[in-house]
Amino acid sequence: MKRKKTPLYAFGKVVAQPVVWPFIPYTVKNWENIPQDRNFILCANHLAISDPLRLASIEKRQIFFLSKAELFQNKPLAWLLRSLGCIPVQRGRGDVGAIDHAGEVLRRGDIVGIFIEGTRSRSGELGQPKAGAVMLAHQHQVPILPVCITPVGSKLPKLFHRVVISYGKLIEPQELGIHEGKGAEYRNASRLVMGEISKLRERDLKEMNG
Repeated sequence: MKRKKTPLYAFGKVVAQPVVWPFIPYTVKNWENIPQDRNFILCANHLAISDPLRLASIEKRQIFFLSKAELFQNKPLAWLLRSLGCIPVQRGRGDVGAIDHAGEVLRRGDIVGIFIEGTRSRSGELGQPKAGAVMLAHQHQVPILPVCITPVGSKLPKLFHRVVISYGKLIEPQELGIHEGKGAEYRNASRLVMGEISKLRERDLKEMNG
């Protein structure tokens, strides 16, 4: 059963979003690829701290983002993030608790948001993909929605820079090529997802450059 939005998230969608949107402008492509009636893992590249705000403003349902555990060390910030449904994850440690929490979100039919590189890109280029998203997709048999965030007129966007957000086609779990749950399978599946994100970026850059 899908969960209702957390109170602060719902407040943000109704009250804060109209105020914030002019300061984090974006253009959306392939909006129709977003599933309306099923759970999935939203898997995007990561360039700026405003990326989650943009993605959340587009999706009607709440996205439960995996966020680095370091952000939760500050108590007021930790309260804010948890109130917005964020899930703390210890990067590079195989955080079983975070994986279980994300799995619970998927089981009840909601959306998990994961930045596939595990951190923001400092160069503006796509980084090496991590395996967390494909592991969750395989374990819970849910699809991945690849999303590419591309800055307009700049290689690396600042907080308020205009971007293009493109949604790819759903990648069903059986398309990931994971059969035995081995490390090589997860790595190959992660590269497959990143490949789809890369294709979206190449298309958008080509259109921007005429």
